[in-house]
Amino acid sequence: MSKHSPKMETKLEGKRNKIYRMPSFLFWVVASVIFRLILIYFPKNLNLSSRPEVSTPLTSIRRLAEGYWLKQSSMSPYAGSMYHGSPLLLSLLGPLTVKRIEGQPDHLLCSLLFVLADVMSAILLRATGQNLQAAYAQRLKSLELHALSKNSEILSSGDIAALVYLWNPFTIVACVGLSTSPVENLVVLSSLYGACKRMPALAAFGWVVATHLSLYPAILIIPLIFLLGYGPDAPPRKLFIHSRCSKCGDNPLSNTSCQQEELNQSKLPVTFSWKPVIQFLLWISFWSVYVLILCGISVKQNGGLSEMFKSTYGFILTVEDLSPNMGVLWYFFAEVFEFFRNFFLIVFHVNILFMVLPLAISLNHRPCFLAFVYIAISSMLKSYPSVGDSALYLALLGWFVFELADMQFSFLLFCGYVGVSLLSPVMHNLWIWRGTGNANFYYATAMAFACFQIVLVVEGVSAIRRHDRTLRKLSVTKS
Repeated sequence: MSKHSPKMETKLEGKRNKIYRMPSFLFWVVASVIFRLILIYFPKNLNLSSRPEVSTPLTSIRRLAEGYWLKQSSMSPYAGSMYHGSPLLLSLLGPLTVKRIEGQPDHLLCSLLFVLADVMSAILLRATGQNLQAAYAQRLKSLELHALSKNSEILSSGDIAALVYLWNPFTIVACVGLSTSPVENLVVLSSLYGACKRMPALAAFGWVVATHLSLYPAILIIPLIFLLGYGPDAPPRKLFIHSRCSKCGDNPLSNTSCQQEELNQSKLPVTFSWKPVIQFLLWISFWSVYVLILCGISVKQNGGLSEMFKSTYGFILTVEDLSPNMGVLWYFFAEVFEFFRNFFLIVFHVNILFMVLPLAISLNHRPCFLAFVYIAISSMLKSYPSVGDSALYLALLGWFVFELADMQFSFLLFCGYVGVSLLSPVMHNLWIWRGTGNANFYYATAMAFACFQIVLVVEGVSAIRRHDRTLRKLSVTKS
């Protein structure tokens, strides 16, 4: 009876783990879909679509239905300052907002589409996480850190990220509350997946559509270029240089060759490839022109592209709607003097750009984690944030469960997110309906939420840097 080789045993063990994990993952996916469908048919007293934490002027399905009605009435969808979204999204979701069957829940087809978008996002999260885990484990093996490269026998990081996204209460209420956030999250994840798999056309399509829908994903072009050029997340490049030079020993000739190799970056295992990046930029140009042509055709009779840009990007940048939301801008601009309004608009929007370059320099070897940081920062400082934006970056944390295992204040952050989620509707009810509170009560929860987001980003970056320093120490010990 022949014995299996160690490689064969490893492959068989990997297949057994996949067989063990697959039914469990599919079970939780199906359970999340059923749970969403139950909430969709729940009585209307949930009223999630009117919650300011769920629906914003840019993601509200009610505003979209109003814009579609105006368009069907041969009027501009941007008339009346109700709809401020993409005309392409209006053409896609507008027909689904029409109630065709008597007794059918309102916007049922939209709800089913959002459920499908959540499932597809979870699949992309899982596939991207598995790719990241495999690439990172391979690079740890190249550094002879085999003990750290072993995968979990229970759930991979991709499974964890997908399940966190599917079962996050923020994701569920955004889906059931008929927010268009699931569609925006889907195109963002498709761009990250395409870049991770080095598919420039898909990455460019996701980036162009995501930027077209909400503007803020434009800053993701930097981690997407790093992903296409360097590949998935990896240890810092200095580790590879040190690992190679440490094998040279005290031989002067070897040390000379190591110095030459350090200067020659093309010999390193992690090199920058310009070909997919150039293809990515060309595809961006193509998809941008294509989207603009479609938008021009859609709004040709209603003011053209100039009105579209004014009512979408202009609406985002000027913060015209000061209705309450989970952000920190609405209350500030409601109180600021009109003379200083333009100055503070510039300050708030440029504040995001100030963080782009330093983070890119520090985390260029971890483009997926850099994307998480960018999404978290933009979700905190954008004009009209919602819980759907937070659901996306919280799911991306699942890709880095191993690196963030020693992150501090995890329990505090968990309690903070839960507390803000419960207090926000209470304070809103006290202010708007009962009249026993005021705007300061509700804005305090928004400020607390922003503080917890800041702590999450800072602690996440610190944990990743500590993990990299640990790898550096272990590589020195190995050498």
